Amino acid sequence: MKHVNTLTRTAACVAVFVLLASCAKKEEAPASHMAEDRAAAAPVMSMAPPPPPEAEAKTAGVDNAVTSASAQQQMGSSAATYTDSERKFIRTAGARFLVKDVYVAALNIEDTVAAHGGFVVKNDIESQTVNAQQHPVGNGKLNVLRAYTVEGKLVVRVPSAKTQEFLRAIASHIAFLDKRNFSAHDAQFDLLRQQLEMIRNQESQGELGEAVKDGGKLAHKTEAIVARNAVKAERDGALLAKKEFEDKVAFSTIDLNLYQNTKVLQTEETDVRRVFHDAGPGFFSRLGDNLRSGWEGLQEFALWLAGIWPVVLIGGAIAAAIWRLRGKRRKLHKPD
Repeated sequence: MKHVNTLTRTAACVAVFVLLASCAKKEEAPASHMAEDRAAAAPVMSMAPPPPPEAEAKTAGVDNAVTSASAQQQMGSSAATYTDSERKFIRTAGARFLVKDVYVAALNIEDTVAAHGGFVVKNDIESQTVNAQQHPVGNGKLNVLRAYTVEGKLVVRVPSAKTQEFLRAIASHIAFLDKRNFSAHDAQFDLLRQQLEMIRNQESQGELGEAVKDGGKLAHKTEAIVARNAVKAERDGALLAKKEFEDKVAFSTIDLNLYQNTKVLQTEETDVRRVFHDAGPGFFSRLGDNLRSGWEGLQEFALWLAGIWPVVLIGGAIAAAIWRLRGKRRKLHKPD
């Protein structure tokens, strides 16, 4: 029996050994094949081109600038610099941009205007509260938080030839440019129209002057004087229009809109409601006041009733009569 058990154990050990040997061969075969595949693919991979640097550097981030142009370049245009000996241009420009501090930027821009031989027409700055919160901190005080924005509007005029130079000089204040616009209106025909109108008015005035000198009837002379005055008024209007036109040509008009990011201001203020509440009368004092007010109100009501006693008397008599009448009817209808 022991001999049979020994044979059985020996056979089992041999079977396990054979099974392990076959598994080891299977693992070595794929490993050798993989090594051969890597060796064969190595020359091919070495011949492949490297990945483009853009693909490696490209990320999912956002751009840090709208354009690669500098602030000075963004504030330039040929509309602000083009000149022609035969043409007259009325130049206008405008811009809206973000600045670090509206008040500081506005003052510096005014200095730049003066340095370029110009002048300021308008300087309007306004602060607007967009949100406010307050929290009590004790001792009759409030912690107040205000979120506010500041916007400014400047209208300046600078020599037309220095328009672009001025705009590029203030570009250092621009943190972000929202928009800008340039316009160069060709006004040569407007100038010609005004010159012809001036000549026509002068000729009409001369003709009317001769008519007045020639004499004639008083009525005709009066009409000529009135007409001459009208022509003078037209001449003066044409002269003013010519001066205004020349001023617009000589100085460009620039509208600047400035704004800054929202800021939060923290202040400590008096809690007015709490101060009035604490300084007011106590509970018992208020109770006494209310009782006194109630008694005074009752007295006023009694006085009011005393003032309308005839109405009360008549109403009482009518009510008593009705009550008695109803009592009699009940007795009549009451079954025996």
